[in-house]
Amino acid sequence: QVQLVESGGGLVQAGGSLRLSCAASGRTFSTYTMGWFRQAPGKEREFVAALSWSGGSTNYADSVKGRFTISRDNAKKTVYLQMNSLRPEDTAVYYCAASATRSWPPPWYNYWGQGTQVTVSS
Repeated sequence: QVQLVESGGGLVQAGGSLRLSCAASGRTFSTYTMGWFRQAPGKEREFVAALSWSGGSTNYADSVKGRFTISRDNAKKTVYLQMNSLRPEDTAVYYCAASATRSWPPPWYNYWGQGTQVTVSS
């Protein structure tokens, strides 16, 4: 069982930066592929970024490539999402998720956090 708690969201002006964190419980964090998703008002949840359990593979949505970076610190059981050059269309609730599958990219995620709000003003 893994519990995920996101933090770091907030209000930022367009062009600014935020770093989201997702702290995980459990002793097997290093074996999980981690992902970030987001859901804007009135829209479906969408994939943002993923980082393999080994740290050797990353995957990004086209809309965030070159602006967002996913990373992890297994010693701290934390995954991060560094978001630069933020745009109003990045406004959403951001969720982290953990996948136990070894498939890449993961076809599903087993555990989800509660989300953190990111609002980008124009």
